[in-house]
Amino acid sequence: MEWWNDLISQNYDWFWDVSIALGITLSAGLGWRITRRHIARLAAKTRNRWDDVVIDAIGVPINWTVFVVGMTWVADISARHFSSEIVTSIPVVRQLSLIVLVAWAIWRLINRIEYRQLDNGADPTTVQLVGKVAKLTVTVLIILPVFQLLGISISGILAFGGVGGLIVGMAAKDLLANFFGSIIVYLDRPFKVGDWIRSPDRSIEGTVEKIGFRVTAIRTFDKRPLYVPNSVFTNISVENPSRMSNRRIYETIGVRYQDSRKLPAIIAAVRSMLEQHPDIDDNQTLIVNFNSFGASSLDFFVYTFTKTTNWVEYHEIKQKVLLEILNIIHQHDADCAFPTRTLHLDSVPAALASQEQARVQAPVQG
Repeated sequence: MEWWNDLISQNYDWFWDVSIALGITLSAGLGWRITRRHIARLAAKTRNRWDDVVIDAIGVPINWTVFVVGMTWVADISARHFSSEIVTSIPVVRQLSLIVLVAWAIWRLINRIEYRQLDNGADPTTVQLVGKVAKLTVTVLIILPVFQLLGISISGILAFGGVGGLIVGMAAKDLLANFFGSIIVYLDRPFKVGDWIRSPDRSIEGTVEKIGFRVTAIRTFDKRPLYVPNSVFTNISVENPSRMSNRRIYETIGVRYQDSRKLPAIIAAVRSMLEQHPDIDDNQTLIVNFNSFGASSLDFFVYTFTKTTNWVEYHEIKQKVLLEILNIIHQHDADCAFPTRTLHLDSVPAALASQEQARVQAPVQG
């Protein structure tokens, strides 16, 4: 242990200063952990939940801040004792680390605010847009001081950005078109995450899963992912069935010609049934009328709307309505028509009639 005693005696001041720095760093770290737990308990008792979000977001970055400050302090002490060449670099490293930690804390805060807003039932599309813009702003604001600390001229970057932006814009016009397409989607809001959309112009139909800055992810009804560039939505028509207020039942029913005298009573009974049906919206258009003389049937049509917009529930209601219409037709001793053909023979030539009579009267040859 003599070498250790010699090392301590030769570098007593350094060892003492480093011990103090490490002791203060460990004490500050432990003190913050204890303080953080107490603050978290107090915040949990308040009605305001945003204080919980802030504490959860900045807690870990502050731990790392204490560690970075302490370690750079130790490095600064060591550099002054052993090597003065790197003394000027340590403050730069400290500042860069603190800038990154601040950005990390803000990024965590943005993520937690997004989760909280989504849990509170906020519009996912709006929340994602605000979150992405906030993260992009933080990134830009962090990059500029980092360049400044590294000795890179910001004015030169901005000057290059004018010419470079034109070059990049020409080279990446599709990327920019998709970016501005996403902005238009966010502003116009023709759909949001979770909506069922379709386009009569393209083979696009499914549920929106994610709206990015370049593509929109859609899950088709056969569960395949479909990625549509956002610029496409600026050039096509988009239907949003998720926002429909009702679903329509529009059917044509044919009754036999021999039941023509019963048709008015059937139509009246069907209309009365729909007006009293609990699943039919009587505030919407309701039509039951004789429509046309078909080739094999007398056709009347039913035009009405259900209260629900749920796809599965709608088909259950539609099935009940159609079965009740069929029951009404049967209650009036009538029936639905099917394609038929009737052949009328006005007369039979005399020669053919006599031949047929002779064939019938001829004895059977054994």
